[in-house]
Amino acid sequence: MNEMEELYREIILDHNKRPRNFRKMEDCTHHAEGHNPLCGDEIEVFVKVDNGVITDISFEGEGCAISKSSASLMTTALKGKTIEEAHREAGIVISMLSGKTDANEIDELGDIAALQGVRQFPARIKCATLSWHALEASLIGKDDTSTE
Repeated sequence: MNEMEELYREIILDHNKRPRNFRKMEDCTHHAEGHNPLCGDEIEVFVKVDNGVITDISFEGEGCAISKSSASLMTTALKGKTIEEAHREAGIVISMLSGKTDANEIDELGDIAALQGVRQFPARIKCATLSWHALEASLIGKDDTSTE
């Protein structure tokens, strides 16, 4: 394993063991549930938006290390960003995981780029994108979404 792969692995393991923003938010303005029927992952995303800016974001749920790490990375990265920036970042992450993103866009992602190794395991891509799909659903007013 090269140094970059090892760093990415450490980031994912750290976010799984110590997920950031793992809590139910009672005063959220946007909320959606995400389900991955293939593996049973279930994530709830809570977003608080004020004047078009994400002032708080959190998640709860049960899932594998990839699913939980991805949600944790997402919440850390999106706090303080506009809704438009969140949509753009979600699009880049989903494209990255499907292998359709260029290196410049991946460089913009910071620690989230750690998820690109998931592409080597196609069955796990839905685990990594679940929270991002739930985020997108919440921001457009849908209450739930599925990876199917």
